[in-house]
Amino acid sequence: MVHAAVASDATEAEEIQEILTQAGIESELEPGDDSDSIVVLVPESQLEAAQDAIESGTDPDDLVPEP
Repeated sequence: MVHAAVASDATEAEEIQEILTQAGIESELEPGDDSDSIVVLVPESQLEAAQDAIESGTDPDDLVPEP
């Protein structure tokens, strides 16, 4: 599993995970480096599709892009 996005809180992470589920992409959540941030993980083979789904299903200003 690789980092697809970093959400600012659990609510946003769950919203991202729902977008990925609707796109048929498996995902996992894990705590981020920041106390409230949550890292969204997806299979490496689905990273590009996951990023596209996240971008089309959220406001780009809501996400912190992964370097």
